[in-house]
Amino acid sequence: MENKAENEVKALKAHVALNVSDVKKSTEFYGKMLGLKPVKERVGYAKFDVQNPPLNLTLNQVADVGKGRLSHLGIQVSSTHDVHATKQKWMDAGLLTSDEMQTNCCYALQDKTWVQDPDGNQWEVFVVLEDNLPTTSMCCATEGSATVPVTIALPAQCASSGE
Repeated sequence: MENKAENEVKALKAHVALNVSDVKKSTEFYGKMLGLKPVKERVGYAKFDVQNPPLNLTLNQVADVGKGRLSHLGIQVSSTHDVHATKQKWMDAGLLTSDEMQTNCCYALQDKTWVQDPDGNQWEVFVVLEDNLPTTSMCCATEGSATVPVTIALPAQCASSGE
């Protein structure tokens, strides 16, 4: 019989490589968002080694980034308090935030806040309050409304977000 523990892969961290139009502007934004400096910088490249949550984030400057290649990115936290604490940290760093509290997104009740990088990539920090809600026509909307008034453009749908 095969030992499952010996065959399990222990992932160290997720890796996200983003194409950006201006690595300097994006490095400044992500430095503020993450609260740290990149561990590596080269012409057209920057790398952030984030410990919490474990993430290897690289920025790669390209001539034509384009829009719509990515729905959004997110960090799931354990409580609404953590959502508010992250929002305050982002605001203190001078980033524009937008909230969605008690929102039905991806068939789950969530509290979240958003920021947008210089190329339009949306980042959310969110907590799932209740999961596996019944099928409804609403996605990413607060109760009683079909849309959420926000100051930044949010993804049209979050069906592929895995939240």
